[in-house]
Amino acid sequence: MLEKMKEEIELVGRHLEVARAVADHQPIGIMKLADLLDLPPHRIRYSLHILEQLGYIRASPDGAVVTERTVELFMHLNENLDELIRLLETMKRH
Repeated sequence: MLEKMKEEIELVGRHLEVARAVADHQPIGIMKLADLLDLPPHRIRYSLHILEQLGYIRASPDGAVVTERTVELFMHLNENLDELIRLLETMKRH
């Protein structure tokens, strides 16, 4: 059960890494992102697909660009992660 949760967290981490790279280098294509992040293009493509479905990026003729939703996500990212950490802390046995 926890291994599945760990895999999901790692995947979300990759999506966030891709979103950050798009925000920092937009517009940017799959191959440039793959080189920049040292990840295989199929993983970049999947993350871009998920981010686009969720409304965090959009395609442009020159490559991926972030949306206002991504700006909002990054503005509150630390607080949201702290909330998740607190939730996980409550699951620990003392």
